[in-house]
Amino acid sequence: MSTKLVVRMAELEIDPSQLETYRALLSEEIEASVAREEGVLSLSAVSLKDKPNSIRILEVYANSQAYDTHLKAPHFLKYKNETAGMVTSLMLIEVDPVMMCAKS
Repeated sequence: MSTKLVVRMAELEIDPSQLETYRALLSEEIEASVAREEGVLSLSAVSLKDKPNSIRILEVYANSQAYDTHLKAPHFLKYKNETAGMVTSLMLIEVDPVMMCAKS
């Protein structure tokens, strides 16, 4: 099993008419993932200041197995199914961490 962190950036565009519902579902999914999945180290979502329907999510997983487990988790699948018609664009970007630091 790999012990290398998996770090991804997701860039999403959301149908503006469904933004409030999308944000609620995203918040629910992030809270569940961090609380229930040991391998989900961090999930942070932000929107562009002048374009609130442009969402960016920084995802940090303990390793590739944790990422694979996350994709099969019931709360993630619920989020994907319920937001499918809200997401107008999705780009997943593989990134390498340069420096990551947070207070606990």
